[in-house]
Amino acid sequence: MNETTLSNWTGCPSPAPTRLEGSRVVLTAFNSDQDTHALWDAFGQTGFNDLARYFPIHDFADAAVFGEWLISHQGPWHTMVFRERGDGAPLGMASYMRIDTANGSCETGSVMHAPHAQRSAAVTEAHFLMARHVFDDLGYRRYEWKLDNRNAASHAAAKRLGFTFEGVFRNHLVSRGRNRDTAWYAMIDDDWPVIRKSFELWLDSDNFDEAGQQKMSLAEVRGRLLQNR
Repeated sequence: MNETTLSNWTGCPSPAPTRLEGSRVVLTAFNSDQDTHALWDAFGQTGFNDLARYFPIHDFADAAVFGEWLISHQGPWHTMVFRERGDGAPLGMASYMRIDTANGSCETGSVMHAPHAQRSAAVTEAHFLMARHVFDDLGYRRYEWKLDNRNAASHAAAKRLGFTFEGVFRNHLVSRGRNRDTAWYAMIDDDWPVIRKSFELWLDSDNFDEAGQQKMSLAEVRGRLLQNR
């Protein structure tokens, strides 16, 4: 976004969608009565604590405490639940957070995928839908992904989805009684057209064989688009 465009900048609405739909997945705003136990079970109940070992939180003993944590953050956060389009089975969640409407910036955080859904086309589409909402529907300039710098899986996920590494905030937090260095990734509005097209091409049925295996990776699709610009 250039300076001429920003001369009339007035900010953006806060992301708070009730529903985002794709071909494989449906995202709905977190509803504690409907979603708490379904998510807790999908994450493996107390197995959630291992999946969330890099989150700056304490372990949860049961679904009630897990639900209280999510409920307490709604407002500053807007959590979306990922569900299989066919049977509605929960696949994961992510939250819009650190929402800065004045500057058109927000983060996707507290990202969690059920073990069986990790790296699936459905959860990939879910992240596409969340990014598309902030850039295309709301006009955001910046979309962030942050993580504990020790979390190799989250580094890989951010890169795969098209976020650009921006650096590490050293001694950023005290998390679970240890120091946390926080790695920052982001995509911006100038990046978005190529990232959006790469998601669309990767998610197309032509990119998958009869067994449902991808023919080209998301990074390969994006790389080809960048080469041809």
